Amino acid sequence: MSSGPQLRRAFRRTDDYTPDTPKLKLVEEPLPLPLSPTAALVRVHAIALNYRDANIANGGNPWPVLPNGILCNDAAGEVIAVGEKVKALAVGDRVAPVTDTENISGRELGRSWLAADEDGVMADHIVFEQEKLCKLPSYLDWTAAATIPCAGVTAWSALKGMSIGQTVLIQGTGGVSVFALKLARAAGLRVVLSSSSDAKLQSMKEKYGSPPLLTVNYAKNPNWHEAVLELTDGVGVDIVVENGGTGSLVKSMKCTRRGGIVSQVGYLGKQNPAELAELIPTVIDRRVILRGINAGSKYDMEDFCSALSASQTPLDDLIDSIWKFEEAEEAVEYIWQGKQIGKLVLRVRVG
Repeated sequence: MSSGPQLRRAFRRTDDYTPDTPKLKLVEEPLPLPLSPTAALVRVHAIALNYRDANIANGGNPWPVLPNGILCNDAAGEVIAVGEKVKALAVGDRVAPVTDTENISGRELGRSWLAADEDGVMADHIVFEQEKLCKLPSYLDWTAAATIPCAGVTAWSALKGMSIGQTVLIQGTGGVSVFALKLARAAGLRVVLSSSSDAKLQSMKEKYGSPPLLTVNYAKNPNWHEAVLELTDGVGVDIVVENGGTGSLVKSMKCTRRGGIVSQVGYLGKQNPAELAELIPTVIDRRVILRGINAGSKYDMEDFCSALSASQTPLDDLIDSIWKFEEAEEAVEYIWQGKQIGKLVLRVRVG
């Protein structure tokens, strides 16, 4: 490794949650070298941002985080060096780390989230053990491939068990939501999309025009769950990709068919336990299966990448905008303000 990179540039959190102060600091620091016998050094080409990153940077994460940790959990890069006992990877492989590095098969009892329990991936070089890295589809460019580990795998996991012809309610137009919409359409599902913005809903209706996208503005209609029921002739949707939290969960259950599934993928709204007063009677009455989604296991990510490779599904249309690596602070604020429709990606290198 003496001839390779010894330092990396990385964005670490300032942990200053005062409004209008920098949330990130660009640092140059030594790489964690030498490599362990089973680790790989990855040159990062692109980093995708999620609402989770903006939330952590602004002190809103409901779980403890590593002080001044490196932000982000979505990155795509190429292996440039491996330890002497690495067998699963080779120099030149296109890879990304799994979001929960303890969740390999799905049977593990522990968990460790990138950018929370351990450093994330907002850096130009990262080092991971081989079992925590997943090979990426070769047909995708770096910016599209970077959207897979968190938003992509979360959408994939949230839609598990769906069948052609069923109906899904997808909340919002952020990264996970647009990924879920694209996957749902590809799987032959009818989609109901909700948002607080008529402009965003119209944009999505134009982008995904055939078959017509069903939409509901939850800001204009406080009883939006009743509108969803009307769209399904009173039956309810088969599955909900739920990302609001306490403010929307009970209503999501009320517009889910009896025996349906609510996949809780996030908590975008302000959380208030008092809004869950009807949770127990609703979940029992409607026999709803409520399942927590924390991205997915490495096996889930491998399955998703295999499906993408088989279908050669393009992902460029999911990207809201591409920013320079050095613009990370501005990009995080853009997401914090909810301006995006889809994914924001930082390009670390061109090519």
